[in-house]
Amino acid sequence: MSQPVFPQPFEAIGCSQCRDLSNLGFDITMAFQPIVHVPSGRPFAYEALVRGLDGEGAAQILAKVSTDNLYRFDQACRVKAIEQAAALGLGRLGDCKLSINFLPNAVYRASTCIRATLEATRTFDFPASRLMFEVTEGERIEDTEHLKAIFKEYDRQGFTTAIDDFGSGYSGLNLLAEFQPDVLKLDMALTRRISQDPVRQAIVAGIVLVAERLGITLIAEGIETDAECQALAGLGIELMQGYLFARPEVGGLPLAERLVE
Repeated sequence: MSQPVFPQPFEAIGCSQCRDLSNLGFDITMAFQPIVHVPSGRPFAYEALVRGLDGEGAAQILAKVSTDNLYRFDQACRVKAIEQAAALGLGRLGDCKLSINFLPNAVYRASTCIRATLEATRTFDFPASRLMFEVTEGERIEDTEHLKAIFKEYDRQGFTTAIDDFGSGYSGLNLLAEFQPDVLKLDMALTRRISQDPVRQAIVAGIVLVAERLGITLIAEGIETDAECQALAGLGIELMQGYLFARPEVGGLPLAERLVE
């Protein structure tokens, strides 16, 4: 998801705002979209996508985020995602993951700012080991050492780490050279109409090779057609996300029945 740009770190206000999740100023809920393991057809994970209670999309909600509520918003999204995923039974569905977008510019100190997340997993009885955290490449990362410290702490906690929207935004391969997450999510700018585009095919094939060498799992985003799916599968990508499989759903886990077959 696209993110606003904020300065960081907010050292003067960070910890106090992380502890205060009230008075966000607006209400949020979550929609869930599956990331599918194509060979089996089973969801590998569900991404939690922020929505408004009146149907507002992510862009409308993010437009309400400012330096005054950034910490509370990031923390509220994490807790809400865990609460609703647990209520929908995701914690009981095999080893399927819950993927949460996070704002690195909203993390003051990773070991401290993760406390509300861990408390939510205990409160709602959701396995912390099944959390995956995505940082979008669309948010300007001015302090890569700060992001590396966050990912190192998340690795220590046993979370899966991911770079979202890879292939767009500010950093690209430069970001990957600085640190290597568990997962790269290929942006739809690379996957859209790939079946008809030899240039995109060559670029994605190169990323597949890099990911194999680095031990990184790839997820292709924005898949809308069978042709795109088949082209990416032919390049060796097994995990995909997009309208071809399911749209985001508020109050439900699309394709969850495949996890109990």
